[in-house]
Amino acid sequence: MKKLINIIDATKDLNILRSRKDYRAPFEIVGTYRLIDDGLRPEATVIIKAKKKQMHEASTGVGPVDALANVLKKSLSSMFPVIQGISLVDFSSRIHDSRSGTAANVEVNIIFSDGEDIWSVVAMSENINQASFVALVDGFEYAILASKTGK
Repeated sequence: MKKLINIIDATKDLNILRSRKDYRAPFEIVGTYRLIDDGLRPEATVIIKAKKKQMHEASTGVGPVDALANVLKKSLSSMFPVIQGISLVDFSSRIHDSRSGTAANVEVNIIFSDGEDIWSVVAMSENINQASFVALVDGFEYAILASKTGK
């Protein structure tokens, strides 16, 4: 049976690229994100360094993952316009070793699209927001790299 869509395993591609001695990420997260979630209107802040510039941005969202995605898009778009056309198509999470209760590892899978290609990233952490942030960073990093290579 023919597949209707081809989803690129961006996590695998990034892991291979990052293993190379000559790999340089297009941007760097300075420190880590900050997330304030009052249950109504979460706010995320991040500092990103790229192209010899440092950007400090804040953004809100309808949930913590949306706030994290919005702040990354906001800060990366000015330096990498391709990010404006990226959308998050799907988000899912899965708990590993449920016997650990709230300290269990959580696997987050996010699917992105630029309207043409579709790619998936996976990240794990004991903190679902941290796993989500890492997956979002990877998804946007892949988009920037793919745009530079012409896919």
